Amino acid sequence: MANDNEIVSINIAEMSSALSGADPKLIEDFLYCLFTPSEADEIAKRWALVKEIASGRPQREIAKDLGLSLCKITRGSRELKKEGSAWKRVLARAGVEVPDSISKRRTAPKASPLASPSAEKAAV
Repeated sequence: MANDNEIVSINIAEMSSALSGADPKLIEDFLYCLFTPSEADEIAKRWALVKEIASGRPQREIAKDLGLSLCKITRGSRELKKEGSAWKRVLARAGVEVPDSISKRRTAPKASPLASPSAEKAAV
């Protein structure tokens, strides 16, 4: 019997091949079938956090808005900084601009899609 790492590796590769070039609606339907609601929530929030990091939003704000630990935010930031980051490549495919250097920025962050309209009005 293959060990867990082999099982994971083989099956992730097989699913990746099966989904390659598939219709986005099929992939979305498959993901909702694959994940429990709480797993889908967790995966969606990880995607959102990496987009927010790429936009330059402070990590503490992202953690607060998404209800995630700073540890998860830091992990996402670390993944974006890696040479040849798969996150960066996939975000680029999704049309998300990712700066070459991801770091803590001291300038005002770009408006976040997570920010509420009332928060934006209060800031003006």
